[in-house]
Amino acid sequence: MKFVCAFAPPAIVALASAVGLASPMLTACSRVEQAPALSYTLLDGRRSDLSALRGHVVLVNFWATDCAPCVEEMPALVANWRRYSPQGFETLAVSMRHDAPALVANFAEARALPFGVVIDNTGEIAQRLGNVQFTPTSLLINKRGEIVRRWLGKTDFTTIGPLIAELQDES
Repeated sequence: MKFVCAFAPPAIVALASAVGLASPMLTACSRVEQAPALSYTLLDGRRSDLSALRGHVVLVNFWATDCAPCVEEMPALVANWRRYSPQGFETLAVSMRHDAPALVANFAEARALPFGVVIDNTGEIAQRLGNVQFTPTSLLINKRGEIVRRWLGKTDFTTIGPLIAELQDES
């Protein structure tokens, strides 16, 4: 049986617990779960589905323009994508439902984000990918469409790089 561990900084775990949102996903391991087949529209208007990315390692990053850690980690997210995308790595930046579409579009354009950006205006994507409440939150999905890691708070790119490389080597 495969397991996935969620990683969260202690401050995030304490905050989540204080507001009553703590869950086993924050501090424990659970069985690997299949990413749901869900549709979305990219900022450029193209429709796609998460299942269309099967066969690729995918990082889904939930973020918001008013989230300082999200904005701070965005250059590392771009650098990570540039490093691994030649081998088929994909990144999907999902803006949370409270984020104004114009702000998201301006942010993505001003920073020339090279990966797919989605505005989750109904909250369905966040709900279906584990009821995401905090930003930033990232999920790493393997080539088989299984969610293998979750990070609450800023993503540790020194940890994620070798994991992406390992997952890309899997058949």
